[in-house]
Amino acid sequence: MNIETMYDTTEGVEEYTAMAVGYDGRIHVERLVELLPPGSDVLELGIGPGVDLDMLAEIYQVVGSDRSQAFLDRYAQRRTGAVLLRLDAITIETDRTFDAIYSNKVLHHLTVDEMCRSLERQAQLIRPGGLLMHGLWAGTETEQYQGLHVQNYTCETLAAVLPSALELVECDPYAEMDEDDSIRVVLQVRPDAVER
Repeated sequence: MNIETMYDTTEGVEEYTAMAVGYDGRIHVERLVELLPPGSDVLELGIGPGVDLDMLAEIYQVVGSDRSQAFLDRYAQRRTGAVLLRLDAITIETDRTFDAIYSNKVLHHLTVDEMCRSLERQAQLIRPGGLLMHGLWAGTETEQYQGLHVQNYTCETLAAVLPSALELVECDPYAEMDEDDSIRVVLQVRPDAVER
């Protein structure tokens, strides 16, 4: 994940932002509201243009993160006072803990091994009773898109790579562009997981 991508330049960020107009995680945020009380602390991994972070901030105490400084700078110019961290989605190097960790079409850029490491780290950052919610592309393909890794998942393939500390609570198909082209997963730390 240390290679420069389109997300690392101002031009690339603006190109992506224009391409993403009309897409957001509203259905995820609506489901999160059913599962997590208002005012809870939520970390968003990979804020991109910040559309989902804006929605989350209306309900929760949010921390936005991205590995792209260009995305963080763009968001900070629009929303002064926003709490933003430069984090990669694998190591998530922060001492903070959260009631939920959220991402929408971010973790598919990780290899299967990186996904396992990310989920292990996320489990360490979740407070008791908290949850993880992620939107992912559905399927079994592994692709490259503009120099970026893209790993698609089904409910079964994701469940097969979950670290032992996590359990899959929900896995629901939805349409981002085409019918059932995506899945939303909700994960929780197992009650019997080893103390951190």
